[in-house]
Parts: sequence; structure tokens; C-alpha cells
Amino acid sequence: MFITLEGSEGAGKSTLIEHLKKYFLKKNIEFIFTKEPGATKAGLELRKILLDKDVDLDPVSETFLLLADRLEHVRKIIYPALKENKNVISDRYLDSTYAYQGAGRKMNKHDLDTMIKPLNFPEPDLTIYLDLPVEVGLKRAKERNSLDRFEEEEIGFFKRIRNSYLELAKENSHRIFTIDSTYGETEVFELARDRIEKKINEN
Repeated sequence: MFITLEGSEGAGKSTLIEHLKKYFLKKNIEFIFTKEPGATKAGLELRKILLDKDVDLDPVSETFLLLADRLEHVRKIIYPALKENKNVISDRYLDSTYAYQGAGRKMNKHDLDTMIKPLNFPEPDLTIYLDLPVEVGLKRAKERNSLDRFEEEEIGFFKRIRNSYLELAKENSHRIFTIDSTYGETEVFELARDRIEKKINEN
């Protein structure tokens, strides 16, 4: 089973992942936890470029770098795991590209489709989207550590991203499960855990 986690800055994905790791380890249910960008050796180098505040990237160049990272990720980690019937949870995936580069960077969806669809990336069985008001998320991000190239963007960038995620969730309600990330971390974890276990039982 292939599960993805989505959300903007400060939404709590990292905290949720730690809770899920501990829970499924105790339940003896094997999950491979991975992330974008940076899951592979090549991806780590691409991640450094993508997050570097001193690098000025054109939105199309940024997208190509992210797709290169994803291609390595899918071919070297996700596909091999799924072929062995292992469960995979990825921190970010395709929806991030449509939200960040599409809405955030104002790239045309048709242009993104033209770049993405020929690559035949697998569709997740379930996506958990952690939704949070932009101002709250940015406040959390600033309190957490130094900001990267994306986190330093203007507030309008993040408002476009959130609106895009909410629209994606409506259009893909069969796949995307939205959780209000203003809830406490325990409640967010329990909602995500229950939805993942329901999906496991369905399969």
C-alpha cells in the first residue's frame, strides 16, 4: 500500500510521522517511511539545491529538479517496495508539485501535466492532508528552526498553496483525507492512524 502525507509549512507532518513510526513498529506492521525531496543519494544533492536560499531558480527549473528527485525516488525506493508488497509512507509526493509549483509558483496546470504524466508515477492509495491556516503554520515554522528557500516566501505564496491543496482534496475525495492540523498532535495522530488502518483492512 502506498500512502502520502501532504501539508504546507508547520502543518505537523514530521511529528505525525514519528507517532506513526512508533505505532506501527509496536503493531509489527512493516512500513517504509520516505520523503521528497532527498530520499535517494541523488535526491539529497537535489534537495540541497532546492532549499538553498542563495540559489535563484526559475519555476520550471525548480520543477524539473523536483521531478528528477521523484523519478529517482519512485524507481529506487517506492516501486521496489510495492513490488515486494511492502507498505510505503512518503512525506510529500505529486500533490506537492501541483500545490507548490502550480499554485505557489503560478505555473499552468496543463504545462505541469505535460511534464508529469509521461513519467507514469504511481497514484497513492491514500493521501493524508494536514490543513492549517497559513499564519499559524508560518509561525510554527519560524519557531522551529531557520527558514529554507521555500519557507522564506511571501504569505501570498502559501495562501495559494493552501487553496490548491483544498481544491485537490475536493477533486480527489476518494483518495485525499483532510485533517484539521489545529487539533492537538495526539488527535491528529489518532485520526491519521484510524484512516490508515481502515485502508489496510480494505486492502
